[in-house]
Amino acid sequence: MKIERLQALDPAARTALTATGAVILTGLPNVPDSLPMASALLFGTSLRELYPHRTRKSVDGGVVGLHADSFDVVVDIAGKPVRRRHPDEDHVLVLLNSQAPQGGQSFVLDAHEFTDSLDAELKDFLTGADVDLYGRWAPTRGLPATPRVGRHVEYTRTGRRITRRTDGVVPLHRDPDADHVLSMLARFDAEVDRVQRTLPRIRLDEGEILVLDNYRCWHGRDAHTGSRTVHIQTVRTDDA
Repeated sequence: MKIERLQALDPAARTALTATGAVILTGLPNVPDSLPMASALLFGTSLRELYPHRTRKSVDGGVVGLHADSFDVVVDIAGKPVRRRHPDEDHVLVLLNSQAPQGGQSFVLDAHEFTDSLDAELKDFLTGADVDLYGRWAPTRGLPATPRVGRHVEYTRTGRRITRRTDGVVPLHRDPDADHVLSMLARFDAEVDRVQRTLPRIRLDEGEILVLDNYRCWHGRDAHTGSRTVHIQTVRTDDA
């Protein structure tokens, strides 16, 4: 997929994001505050929820495989439940703050197109099998105790497709089809690993923001040497 580089103030940026599921924004300061600014410029009054930005610094980091940004985190602040992440965040913005001396290129996949290309058995699993989306992370503090049950491919009530990818997926508790689910998950992982090796690499410049339709596109990055820092913002819009 071809990802355009456009000025953040260019109205064509929203059109490009809608058309391909991804766009690279330029022209904003290389600071975390540029993330909510970019969100406002892109989505305007359709911006519904903006979650706390996260800074990720890695030193001699390994490969981060293809994934969609989603998590289910609720914390208690002064006795009030506050949602810090949402399972159905529909866009993610990644600002490259400092580039690694070597490696660290990004890659992006149109997940709708990819999963549509899989064999019938895998497609039936992804669209028809309920799984626990974050069960592998159950001990993590802040995650709700109730399992988050869903399917890899679902649709919102407005008809928008969600194609999920998370390494937290496990079979439902005492699922009689658990062995089949595990087999399908292993096959799915193998197909994702295969396509990941073929994707073109994108070397962001410092200060550039990679914006992704989180329902449609998965992303990752190559291993790198030295230090690399990104700032990340996830949002929900009216389309979610």
